[in-house]
Amino acid sequence: MILFLIPVSLYFYQMRVGVEQRNAVQLGVYLAGLAFFVGMSDMFGGYDRYIYSEIFDSIANVTTYSGNYNANDVFSYFPSEKGYTMLNIIISFFTENRYIFILILTLIIYSCLFVSIKRYAVNYPFAIILFLGLWFFFTFTYLRQVLGATVVWLSLPYVIDRKLWKFLLIWLLACTLHKSAVIFFPVYFIGAHVFAKDDVIKFMIIALLFGISPIPNALFSAYGDMSQVELQSDYSASGGLRIEYAIEVIFFLWIILKNYQLYDVSKTDRVLLNLSLMFCATLLFFIRSDNGGRLSWYYMIGVICTLTNIATFRINRHNIAPLLIIVCFLLMARVYHGWQAYMNLYPYKTFLTDGHRKGDPVFDNYEYDVNYDGDKMYRDPLRFAWGFTIDQWKTYNK
Repeated sequence: MILFLIPVSLYFYQMRVGVEQRNAVQLGVYLAGLAFFVGMSDMFGGYDRYIYSEIFDSIANVTTYSGNYNANDVFSYFPSEKGYTMLNIIISFFTENRYIFILILTLIIYSCLFVSIKRYAVNYPFAIILFLGLWFFFTFTYLRQVLGATVVWLSLPYVIDRKLWKFLLIWLLACTLHKSAVIFFPVYFIGAHVFAKDDVIKFMIIALLFGISPIPNALFSAYGDMSQVELQSDYSASGGLRIEYAIEVIFFLWIILKNYQLYDVSKTDRVLLNLSLMFCATLLFFIRSDNGGRLSWYYMIGVICTLTNIATFRINRHNIAPLLIIVCFLLMARVYHGWQAYMNLYPYKTFLTDGHRKGDPVFDNYEYDVNYDGDKMYRDPLRFAWGFTIDQWKTYNK
């Protein structure tokens, strides 16, 4: 809650005294604090951290003992996403410790996030408020997909400036981190196109009709090999309707369409607006999926920046802005309450102390190496770039 109150306090204070609300240093310091808060937590968020860590440990073992990556089938973990495996290999030359690995991944994610918010948000504290309400908790656990989203956002300058090959280069890189980044491809062709309000509404209705049909489930089946190791992920799109998706879409569309006239000037704002509309359409298209909403994350930067632009516009500061702050607080509380059923977030513990939290069901079910429990740094946290661990180097010198 303190993390949420900091940007809220900054927003109201800076608005009252008329201080610049695009302070890049302030944004960088706050996001760095969040990155270390998330990255240094002890396996918080659920199952995913354990499986990513176990795979990293396996890859680091090959690096440590100068093994052959192909002979040890390290590329079979994510057969369609070799970029992520290569990132594991690169990090393994510097550390074989899973906690340092997660910290490095988290720092990369938040660095990319910093670049996008700095580029496109007109009010940094308010953009952070939206980030906390809509996406913050997911950066604890869905590391690959969050990484893919924040990396693909780096291609937006080339969408705005219509530089196809540079866009494709970054988009393909994101796809090698998580195959679901393929959903971002149409963004280049939509670009800053201006859509009439009536056409937007018709498109949303069509997306909803497709969403309640069997088509999304067939698409999910096509991505069955997307993450063979993520055994706990349920990407089925054949469940009941997710009413919360519909409520979220209606609320965001109401704000966006009510202020649609604000987007007649800037090409950048138009691109971000279209991303926010794609976010809404994706939620409707996967309205029968428990986890299909994750695909909407690739358009999250559009929602964050578009709603920030709207809420901080002078005529909306006293109505839309407070409403969005309350909604973000409730969304943050909702996720916290839902995850806390499995002790995924509280009590907070870093990897700077050994042991684990008592009664942690994820640790009980998925801890694959109890040596970490006795000594978090039992695998050398830093190693020389040529592959020796510190202990091996000492032994060699003896």
